[in-house]
Amino acid sequence: MQANQTLNARDLLPAVNRCLQLASRKTILLDRRWKHSDGAPVITAAGRYTTRSWTQWTQGFQYGNALLCFELTGDRDLLAIGQRHVVADMAEHVTHIGVHDHGFNNISTYGNLRRLMLEGRIPINEWELHFCELALQASGAVQAARWTPIKDGLGYIYSFNGPQSLFIDTMRTLRICCMADMLGHALQGEQDQRIDLLERALAHAKTSARYNVYYGEGRDHYDVPELRGRTVHEALFNPVSGVFRAPASQQGYSPFSTWTRGLAWSMLGFPELIEFLAGHPPEEQEALPIFEKAARACCDFYMQQASALDGICYWDTGAPQLHRLGDWQARAADPYNEYEPVDASASAIAAQGLLRLGHLLGSGGKAYTQAGLTIAARLLEEPYLSVQEDHEGLLLQSIYHRPNGWDYTPPGAKVPCGESSMWGDYHLLELCLLLTRMANSSYYTFFGIHHAG
Repeated sequence: MQANQTLNARDLLPAVNRCLQLASRKTILLDRRWKHSDGAPVITAAGRYTTRSWTQWTQGFQYGNALLCFELTGDRDLLAIGQRHVVADMAEHVTHIGVHDHGFNNISTYGNLRRLMLEGRIPINEWELHFCELALQASGAVQAARWTPIKDGLGYIYSFNGPQSLFIDTMRTLRICCMADMLGHALQGEQDQRIDLLERALAHAKTSARYNVYYGEGRDHYDVPELRGRTVHEALFNPVSGVFRAPASQQGYSPFSTWTRGLAWSMLGFPELIEFLAGHPPEEQEALPIFEKAARACCDFYMQQASALDGICYWDTGAPQLHRLGDWQARAADPYNEYEPVDASASAIAAQGLLRLGHLLGSGGKAYTQAGLTIAARLLEEPYLSVQEDHEGLLLQSIYHRPNGWDYTPPGAKVPCGESSMWGDYHLLELCLLLTRMANSSYYTFFGIHHAG
């Protein structure tokens, strides 16, 4: 990609404000239409949000959108929407034993509400603060209970596919275990065994860094230096012996190509974990070089291999018809091409990861910061920002599950395009929040610390 080396966060504030006006209106209108009994809104079809009965992993993003819009605009109607739904509708996600998505659903809702109180954006209501913290503690313990141990003292939180399955996605949901540990909680096991939630989070991250990220070090025949930093969506293990068996992919094209949203989850998940560990005792920071190596490799791969010239990515680096676009890396991404869809939701997640890694590295991270700003600027304009009032989505050109064919292809088009996802909308708003903080020489983290940048 070609990053704009002079761009700064302040330059993007007019575009951010335009995005927030659109987001606020769309969030309120969707809340008026959507019934909780319909499940979670997942993706749009012809501009209208629909559900998809797989898991309800996007519910927290729906209500989190309202909280982020309030935070950025001060519109208390949006705060009321978020608070009402968190109290009434999120409890089932706290105790959901069948998914690896707790950090998505519950940090976006209970976590954001807690942060708003602690940062003074809303008054601290003691019962509401304790309510949110109890939910976060319980959610972190439930998440950590999905555990498969492997050799060398490692292990992982297994995906909804079963104990054999490690998803790269979980690097971003891992923060629920960190939050629960920070709040003093632990998982109680058989015979009252006390299971340390941070230890599980760190072991999971080390396992992901070892088996879901490639470093060009010859782990298999396709692990070559020129593809350093690619990720695999799923790592498969023998859950009885704990032995690694093979890479796999559920939503990507193949185990040996890179599903770009999975890459983006790692780009954001590793820097966030590094941020969380700042100030912890040395014994809890011993894996920081591993996490930084993974973060740098994944971010480098995105910038050098996975994105088009403008920083926007297609849905998979090995998509079977991508070659028909010619030298696609030498020009801006084309979401309306005839061969392979763009996934702007992956780009929104990746942009935040680049900005966070750049912040961590200080003066040595400028390349990552400028790449993140460049991607953000592109996403905040058409054809990625949804400016039509009758389209319920905010971030266009999002892809959910290309292999299963779940995404809407409009009449006359050859591939899915022009549609949104609830996680794409949410992560664009998170990106707007980070940009706003950076423009004001500040910063924020999921665990609620606000400090000078």
